[in-house]
Amino acid sequence: MRAVVQRVLQAEVKIGAESVGRIDKGMLVYLSVGKEDTLKDAEFMAEKLVNLRIFEDEAGKMNRSVLDVDGQLLLVSNFTLHGDCRKGRRPSFDAAAEPAVAQGLYEKVIELIAQQGVGVRKGVFGEYMHVSSINDGPVTFLLDSTRLF
Repeated sequence: MRAVVQRVLQAEVKIGAESVGRIDKGMLVYLSVGKEDTLKDAEFMAEKLVNLRIFEDEAGKMNRSVLDVDGQLLLVSNFTLHGDCRKGRRPSFDAAAEPAVAQGLYEKVIELIAQQGVGVRKGVFGEYMHVSSINDGPVTFLLDSTRLF
């Protein structure tokens, strides 16, 4: 699994004019599921997202997690994170999981995050969405469940 994590003051996902997910302070997470991903990857990603210390403490150091600051997560499926642009001009999505598998693991990450006591909102899997956010910092990280980076 791959994720782009942004610390935000607010974020929202819409389908057309309808808001389907919105958070205030927390993390906007774009999540992609790869062909080789399993439940173990979902567990890793959920634990990492909930406990990643990217929020500032009183001294201005990134020392607090989304749990510590009573923040929320907005999780948006984004298979393009598995796009390979190294060859040619059109990305290859061969490494992305098939939609049925990807949706199951995406939903599992959401379930595992909620079980840890974090408010989690989501986009709609497989839909064309408009995502807006106010990035706080900006603070942005890349995560990979295989620890590729």
